[in-house]
Amino acid sequence: MRFDLADLRLFLAVAEAGNITRGAAEVGLSLAAASERLRAMEATGNVMLLERGRRGVSLTQAGEALAHHARLIERQMARMRGELSEHAKGLRATIQVLANTAAIMEFLPGRLASWMAMHPTIDLDLKERQSAEIARAISAGHAEIGILSDAVETGDLHLRHFATDRLVIVAGKQWRFAGQANIAFREVLDQDFIGLMDGALQSHIEDQAMRLGRKLKLRVRVRSFEGICRLVSNGAGIAIIPATAARRFRRSHALSEVRIADAWASRRLVLCCQSPDWLTNQARHLFAHLALNA
Repeated sequence: MRFDLADLRLFLAVAEAGNITRGAAEVGLSLAAASERLRAMEATGNVMLLERGRRGVSLTQAGEALAHHARLIERQMARMRGELSEHAKGLRATIQVLANTAAIMEFLPGRLASWMAMHPTIDLDLKERQSAEIARAISAGHAEIGILSDAVETGDLHLRHFATDRLVIVAGKQWRFAGQANIAFREVLDQDFIGLMDGALQSHIEDQAMRLGRKLKLRVRVRSFEGICRLVSNGAGIAIIPATAARRFRRSHALSEVRIADAWASRRLVLCCQSPDWLTNQARHLFAHLALNA
């Protein structure tokens, strides 16, 4: 039975996504090409690896075994590339990092600046994901380092504190709830909202509304916290953003800020990896730097 590295990466991507289409996109293959590769893997091994259903795919016992060994191979390959890169003059290395919206927009830029300046031959493949997706991807070996909310299930992942992130409501000074110390999310669901165009944070907020049986009344989506603050300060609606962003724009925009009383709005962000011993040397240095500066 012979599988190449491309086969194993595809299989892990499909297993993590629970869907062949999304798994194929993750490794840059068309659905047709990915399906053909997966069928060839099953034919080569004379074994069924995936249970295919109307809502996606799940792993058979043989598939679980293959996924386990594929993850071990991925980790060993990452370590090999990392160690070889230290002996190769001018060879660049890349560290794969997954993080949620708050980490990417509020905390990472400042913490990464000095480290990246000291390591000019190391690049970062930084992608935004929801916390639950990050935990699954790190467990599956699709990235080396994750930054996520500790409210999600992290299993046996190695965790270190990264930051505390509190979400707040921002609005114009004339908002009827301006001046209150805090407010329940349920109480503002009849308001017009300004949201982020894309991202894990916006999905997280909308999920919380759905849990209450409601849907956010979104007037417009914009790309940045600054754009949100500009709109809400002029009365276009209200928004939910990290408290760090609200503090940063409070002086330049006429904002009122009210804490959300719900537990989900206060999040402890953590660094995660499968194990520091399984990281490449470069990734281990970065992990230690981010943990030290927490």
